[in-house]
Amino acid sequence: MAESFFDKIYKNKTQHTPDVLSCLANLSNDEVFTPPDVVNQMLDLLPQKLFQNPNTTFLDPACKTGVFLREIAKRLLVGLEDKIPNLQERIDHIFHKQLYGIAITELTSLLSRRSLYCSKYPNGPYSITKFDNPEGNIRFRRINHTWGKNEKCVFCGASKEQWDREDTLETYAYELIHTENPERLFNMKFDVIISNPPYQMTFGIEGGNSSNAKSIYNLFIDKAAKLNPRYMCMITPSRWMTKTAQGIPDIWIENALHSNQFKIIHDFEDASECFPGVEIKGGVSYFLWEKDYNGKCKYYFHKASMTSPIYRYDYLDSKNAGIVVRNPQAYSILEKIEQYEGAYYNNTANNFSGLVSAKHFFDDSNYLTSNWKGYKDKSSSDYTIKYYLNVDRERTFRWINNSQLPKNKKTKDLWKVFIPAAGGSGYDDIILGKPFIGEPGSVCSQTFLVIGYDPEKHNFSRLECENIITYIQTKFFRYLVSIKKKTQNGPRGVYQFVPIQDFTHKWTDEMLYEKYNLSNDEINLIESTIRPMELGGDN
Repeated sequence: MAESFFDKIYKNKTQHTPDVLSCLANLSNDEVFTPPDVVNQMLDLLPQKLFQNPNTTFLDPACKTGVFLREIAKRLLVGLEDKIPNLQERIDHIFHKQLYGIAITELTSLLSRRSLYCSKYPNGPYSITKFDNPEGNIRFRRINHTWGKNEKCVFCGASKEQWDREDTLETYAYELIHTENPERLFNMKFDVIISNPPYQMTFGIEGGNSSNAKSIYNLFIDKAAKLNPRYMCMITPSRWMTKTAQGIPDIWIENALHSNQFKIIHDFEDASECFPGVEIKGGVSYFLWEKDYNGKCKYYFHKASMTSPIYRYDYLDSKNAGIVVRNPQAYSILEKIEQYEGAYYNNTANNFSGLVSAKHFFDDSNYLTSNWKGYKDKSSSDYTIKYYLNVDRERTFRWINNSQLPKNKKTKDLWKVFIPAAGGSGYDDIILGKPFIGEPGSVCSQTFLVIGYDPEKHNFSRLECENIITYIQTKFFRYLVSIKKKTQNGPRGVYQFVPIQDFTHKWTDEMLYEKYNLSNDEINLIESTIRPMELGGDN
């Protein structure tokens, strides 16, 4: 039995044998299975001497198909051949002493055991190595969520209303992240923790449309780190790098950005390069974290249109911008702007975000919300304030009176620019909704942000507002926004990398390319990434 297992999987490398786990990788958007080739790319990041050491221990804390443990087993079987010559003894040692897993559901526990042991029951007659229990070293326990006072799980934030389920249904209360003491699960130390953890509750992949969706892959990273491994290697969505992940605290992201223990990161703008047929907005990345490493990160950016990744060697937040500037080509453009403007992106007085209002600038819970209908269709002696809003997805205006304007009344009298608070994203080629002039005597619903909102600082003329719109219309402006804007939402922070200009005249891309001395390659990048914005019409 052992010879057959070894001959078919490890020795015959010249004959192509289709791998069923490659097919499974494309089946589900709820639980994203990892293709074997991606697993091996991740394993290649580790020091290969680990696979020649009979004492190295490995844990996958989120087993789905067992592919990580199976591919590790292949390498160990070859790497330990000199130390444990007898094949069956080698198999027994590896599977009993070196490989461990925690399945995310009962079904994936059976699938993982079948992948690793060639039998879903490793104490049965078909297992290539015999255990005295039906789990082997791949455990599964049905865990219940622990509900707090707010009826949310105190460990993962899941909603009691949705996830307090009957015993016949999966709870998706993953064992590793639903315990205060993960080290007690196996009562042993692991050298390597490697996994593709679940990405969020409610939807299996990040970027779903539910407002209740909450990222949880950060919780797996935290609990894995608590086990104190020498190496940690995981594949996750990349949106944490730009602070657009739902539910991940800013402090967690800041700590990750300023950690010097990330040794290598491979970042894929298009997730389908790793998970064919699966869309994960913002892309995915896998990393090697090393406990004893303290230095710069080898960062590789993979773009679908490029034959090879772009490489840079630096700290993740080397510009202290609060995010990872993922594309190194964008990084070089920012450096040229910085040479001209100074460290403009760390000072709101010098970058465009300082001109943009916070969300909900005029509205409150009672007035000027998206569902509020207290306006009039026509102006009158009382209803004199022009109120811009969207009706049936088209921009229009109505009329309100002064008592219906909850706050920031002084801004009403300014010349200003309104721009949609949502619309476009870093993954289409428009990026922003269309801006328009807000004349004195006008306000807007929560659908829009206000550019030039502060009467103490921003007393723009109509001409200056028109010139601001010409600036927003440039591909240069919107490309800089796209570095940080990765979702439909466009709060003021996405304008961080846009420098302030002199708005006494119009701006064109050609003027901006010349001002910042952009190279032909940098210009081509912007031109090929961003589509022209035609003003007029709806938003």
